[in-house]
Amino acid sequence: MSGPQPRPGILDIAPYIPGESKADGHKEPIKLASNESSLGPSPRAIAAYRAMAESLHRYPDGASADLRAAIAKHHGLDPARVVCGNGSDELIALLTKAYAGPGDEVLFTEHAFAMYPIATLAAGAKPVVAKEKNLRCDIDALLAKVSDRTRICFLANPNNPTGSYLTKDEVERLHKGLPERVLFVVDAAYAEYVSRNDYTSGMELVAKSSNVVMTRTFSKIYGLAGLRLGWMYGPPAIVDAINRTRGPFNVTLPAQAAGVAALADVAHIDQARTLNDHWLPWFAGEMTKLGLEVPPSVGNFVLVRFPREKGKDADAANEYLKANGIIPRKVGGYGLPDYLRITIGNEAEMRAAAGAIGDFVKQ
Repeated sequence: MSGPQPRPGILDIAPYIPGESKADGHKEPIKLASNESSLGPSPRAIAAYRAMAESLHRYPDGASADLRAAIAKHHGLDPARVVCGNGSDELIALLTKAYAGPGDEVLFTEHAFAMYPIATLAAGAKPVVAKEKNLRCDIDALLAKVSDRTRICFLANPNNPTGSYLTKDEVERLHKGLPERVLFVVDAAYAEYVSRNDYTSGMELVAKSSNVVMTRTFSKIYGLAGLRLGWMYGPPAIVDAINRTRGPFNVTLPAQAAGVAALADVAHIDQARTLNDHWLPWFAGEMTKLGLEVPPSVGNFVLVRFPREKGKDADAANEYLKANGIIPRKVGGYGLPDYLRITIGNEAEMRAAAGAIGDFVKQ
């Protein structure tokens, strides 16, 4: 074969497949495939975004200083230890490339976020997968996979797509079991939805450790998925390494402005959380009444398990829902072929989804 060839391992990457957004015959389908906020962005964030329209000929602040200051103030952090990125996906990729390479191993669980293996293979490292137990991280199984070549351990807490989480004590036990040379990344994309007293986003662990990083996103509860905005909090040495390797203007001018405004609108975020707190258990209860299994979730989504019987299985349910203008997420790529993941939307969306699944089950 002539022409340039990619580095070994690149063509082994299974490209990330996002949730679908179109359903044939439906101009405005109910999209419950991507864990987006059904409430949408804060009106303040929309106004801040629009205010940047006349300044698009200017480069953004390469340091995202105002946004980092706003994040730090909101969470009680040191702004010097915050890095902003083009979604938390970018930060995951930067961390992987900075701390792992050919001959190294990157560790995560079997139903973890799909970007972990992609980032690992792109860096030339080897993905190492630990089995979960009841759709939940098995700490002992994870630690048993640690070797002399392990460089990074990713933990999504809560995890996507399972919705499960580790408690603060469990996260600390996992961290204590890792060698100090291993970078422990706590991916807390859905942290704002969790109201459990025993939960930690990893923030406290970062503050007292030299090998822990927490990543967060504005794509979920803040409703800014279209702007691609994320951030990380880490030790000074790791922050320095990422600032040396990230793009100089990796966060756009409108995204920075919208992020600052979104953080200030606490009432909007409280409303989004309240909506989720009501409709998640309601929807899970409706599915249980139909005889379908719904594992516990602390995110803004649930898994719904369908029988393996042809015509009654998850694939058939997916097609039925799409035909009725409702788009769920197939999760066979995560090793969960019997399930569909359903984002928690507003009342109308949840009632429509529950009704359609009920009709499918009863047909």
